[in-house]
Amino acid sequence: MSAPAQVLIVTGGGRGIGAAVATAAARRGYAVAVSYKDNRARAEAVAAAIAKTGGWAIALAGDVAREADVERLFVETDRALGRVTALVNSAGILGPTGRLDAVAATPVNELFAVNVTGTILCAREAVKRMSTRRGGNGGVIVNLSSTAAVLGGGGEAIPYAASKGAVETLTVGLAREVAMEGIRVNCVRPGMIDTEMQPPGRLERARPMLPMQRPGTAEEVANAIVWLLTSEASYVSGAILGVSGAR
Repeated sequence: MSAPAQVLIVTGGGRGIGAAVATAAARRGYAVAVSYKDNRARAEAVAAAIAKTGGWAIALAGDVAREADVERLFVETDRALGRVTALVNSAGILGPTGRLDAVAATPVNELFAVNVTGTILCAREAVKRMSTRRGGNGGVIVNLSSTAAVLGGGGEAIPYAASKGAVETLTVGLAREVAMEGIRVNCVRPGMIDTEMQPPGRLERARPMLPMQRPGTAEEVANAIVWLLTSEASYVSGAILGVSGAR
């Protein structure tokens, strides 16, 4: 059996939205590199589940905040699956919570290193491979934001909200920069989603305030992301797609 023509890297692919994206994309015929930082067992379980259903998947370690790790992730994917044609920047952390007047510099720096620098570095490596200017055949990048980017995160997680605002700005700017190079760049902005990233008790407290009276699921977000990866979204670039249940 020949390898699939579409090769996808999903950062943070071992859990939550990232795992749901890897699984959904594999069903669409993508070969998937499931990138993880620490939890090898979970990432390998995602890859094994994909392979069990006849798909192509590998688990690769790497900290997106480290430039050398990002470069290695893309090189290893190229070797194992073929030239990368799609990237989903799903890796992210919540960072310091609470009021801004109690925030220290170190956790904020760590937050931005993962959520912003990591997204930029992964996008850089993807563009190097996808851009028709550089001999590529085009491709798609989807970044992950959050409704916090527009709600602000006041009283809960302003630094996180600021990091996701930066991701949205990156999306729009990069989409315009590479529009003539065969690359589409979009962003999905999830609302309250039932994943382990949520602090204990937050979903229960927020439920009465949600227009649909329920949080979303990782699979619902993944469906939107995978649609953006496909040719069905061929004229969609520079878009911020809300998957927030009207929040």
